[in-house]
Order: sequence, then C-alpha cells, then structure tokens
Amino acid sequence: MKFSVAAIATLVLAAVASAQDVPKFDVCDKAASYQLQIKEFSISPYPLCIGQDVCATGTGTLSTPVTQGARLSIIGKYLNRIVYTDNHNLCDLMAAQGLPCPIPTSITSLTSCIKVLSTAPAGIPVELEVKATNGDGQLIFCQKASKVTAKRC
Repeated sequence: MKFSVAAIATLVLAAVASAQDVPKFDVCDKAASYQLQIKEFSISPYPLCIGQDVCATGTGTLSTPVTQGARLSIIGKYLNRIVYTDNHNLCDLMAAQGLPCPIPTSITSLTSCIKVLSTAPAGIPVELEVKATNGDGQLIFCQKASKVTAKRC
C-alpha cells in the first residue's frame, strides 16, 4: 500500500511540476498597437536547450504585410537585469521556413526557429521577451513570459 501511494504521489507531483514548467506568454503592453493580433503564442521544445533550435509560433490576425527589414529581438532578464539578447532578420528566418517577405495579411500563423545561443544562462528562470518589428519600424508583436528556463541538453 505504501509503495502505490508513494508512486501515485510521485506521478502527481511530476505532472504538476511539468505543467508549471511550460511558460505562458502574454502581450507585452496591452495598450500598444500591434500589427499581429496574437491569439496564441508558444515555444517548442520546452525547456529550451542551449545550442539547439527552439521554434516560436504566433497565431492570429496580421493587419499589415511583414516587409523587408523586419527584425526579431529576444531579451532575457533575471532580477530585472538583461542576461540574454539575440537579434535576427525576421524575413531571413521566415524565408528559411518557406515564407519569404513580404508576408501577406492572409497568413494567420507564423513560425520561426532559431538556435538558443551558448550565452543563455542555464537553469536560471528568466523573463523572456520576444518582439518583432516590421521593416517600417512598427511593432508586429511583442510577447513575454516569466520563469522561462534553458538547460544544457
């Protein structure tokens, strides 16, 4: 009896811990105007693996085409100090996924994959901000989540 109770308790704790590990992303600034009204934003796989690819997917309504010069910025903060930065040409990333710029407003889902840099802090929960800026400088989207963790896989 003790073994089965302990086994069930372990499974429940593992399931709860696993569910808590997945970060929930939300809009950075609810008052800001974004060209992509995101309904859902996720990253995969999680936890992030340093030196390996992570893909971010945003689903929603795009009000303006994504144009040449669009940028993707990733910032990680720990105790309100920047501990991780990465910047990319969004059009190059999207072209690698088979969707070159200009990206039309008929697209309802954008997925972009990048390698997690070796400078990512391992095992430290950071507040992660993922922001895309269009070629004209306007914000496409900005999403953030707290307690995002990377590890050496």
